[in-house]
Amino acid sequence: MPCDPKVLRQVPLFELFDDDELAVLAEQVELETFSPRQHIYRMGDPGGYAYVVVSGAVNVTTVDEDNQDVTVADASDGDFFGFASMLEATPHQTTATAVEASTCLKFDRGDILTLLQRKPHAGMDMLTVLGRQIHNTQALVRVRAARNPNEIIEEDATFGERIADVVAGFGGSWTFIILFIVVLIAYASANILMKGGAWDPYPFILLNLFLSMLAALQAPVIMMSQNRQDTKDRLRGELDFDVNRRAESEIRELARKLNHLNDRVGDLDDLIRGNNSDRSVRP
Repeated sequence: MPCDPKVLRQVPLFELFDDDELAVLAEQVELETFSPRQHIYRMGDPGGYAYVVVSGAVNVTTVDEDNQDVTVADASDGDFFGFASMLEATPHQTTATAVEASTCLKFDRGDILTLLQRKPHAGMDMLTVLGRQIHNTQALVRVRAARNPNEIIEEDATFGERIADVVAGFGGSWTFIILFIVVLIAYASANILMKGGAWDPYPFILLNLFLSMLAALQAPVIMMSQNRQDTKDRLRGELDFDVNRRAESEIRELARKLNHLNDRVGDLDDLIRGNNSDRSVRP
């Protein structure tokens, strides 16, 4: 079904277009509706079309080496998918499925070419928007890669939690142990030497009371600090997982490019062999 230029105005990819450019594009693209759980395209299908979500939600997935579905993106209003395959005219490397009733803009290379022929400046507008998205993605990657779990925890720490860390750090040090032993010896020695005038004679009942109170307060404070340490460890694990996942993705992309280069080198080698054969056959 034809598209209303007002609908295109709501799409971030076309936000810099003027009214004339939107009118030209509206003549080319189509609106297509999809039912929940309907496949928009499957992996391996010809990549002739790209889509922009106008309303609804679309789940874009691929398959890993273990034949498990991996979510690439959850496209919502304004998000686009299938562009790479459409521009390269190669089969889709993902599967797009409507999560709910969705309406999408559908267009192909010819629609983009017609727009650029009639409105050349529209290409720069699209490239500007895509450049912003690339920069935002790069900034997000830099922030996620540089995140320090200790800094994140400290930013959200309350005053009480900071006190708990200080108490736990001091209570588990040799300074505290040595100081505590010195205080105990001094306390016991003073009460023994004072004999009848001692404020806490042997067996030091008041001292036992103080020690019990100290242990009762110190235990939950140390547990608070340990809980924060567990949170740090969990956050470190999540960050390590993100880094490993990105590294795995980059390694796969490098492997794909190497295989592509090997294929091209093989094609070039076959072409050279064929030319040499033709020359040897000629009289």
